Amino acid sequence: MDMTGERRIPAPRQKVWDALNDPEVLKACIPGCESLEKTSDTDLKATAAVKIGPISARFTGKVQLTDLDPPNSYRIGGEGQGGVAGFAKGGANVRLSDDGADTLLQYDVKAQVGGKIAQLGARLIDATSKQMADMFFDRFTAAVAVPAAAPAVVEPVAGTADPLAPVTAPQPAVDKARARAPSAAGLQTPLAASIARPTGPGEAPELQPPLHLPKNAPAAISIFSMIPKQPFGFPRIAFVGAALYLIIFVMIFKSYVFG
Repeated sequence: MDMTGERRIPAPRQKVWDALNDPEVLKACIPGCESLEKTSDTDLKATAAVKIGPISARFTGKVQLTDLDPPNSYRIGGEGQGGVAGFAKGGANVRLSDDGADTLLQYDVKAQVGGKIAQLGARLIDATSKQMADMFFDRFTAAVAVPAAAPAVVEPVAGTADPLAPVTAPQPAVDKARARAPSAAGLQTPLAASIARPTGPGEAPELQPPLHLPKNAPAAISIFSMIPKQPFGFPRIAFVGAALYLIIFVMIFKSYVFG
């Protein structure tokens, strides 16, 4: 089984190198790792629970670091036994290079498996290995990544306006006029009764007829008030009846003469 790839890690190269040689960091990042102890500067022993397809096994083995070139590269190799499930052995070349403020990690893995695990087929083994590698690098990147710096908080100078404070829109002049105008319900004059509700924002108020008139207002003058109640001693209804009778008589006479 062969596998190559690279990962960009947002951290300085020295910090990435130190993490790759820290057993506690590696233990937290390797999927299924139960223990990882350093027995010397270049040797470690590990125990990991692995599940490939329908087979689950616990592998115990040794890991050795060789070809060390800090903080640029090294080779990590090892082998492990999983009982009746089989065995695994192999190694990986790891290289680090600067990529701006980040670090580019490149790896080249060669491994071999045997026993029941080998009977599962190369496709399933390759897919599981790639999945475990992705999980490792995701955890490793999260462990060593430099957190983003928080934005600086600018304190406003005394006596100056805060540039981040919300801006309040100026109040329209018509709204100020309404605030100063007396309430129509509180005045007992026709002028106060003429003040109406505003028809919309920024529009002039609509004037309405007075709600009531003063008690001493003059009565309305009608044409019937100018006619006496009994002209010539007869009630006004008598003159109305005579006028109707005259109109009917003229219409009958006209139809008789000219008809």
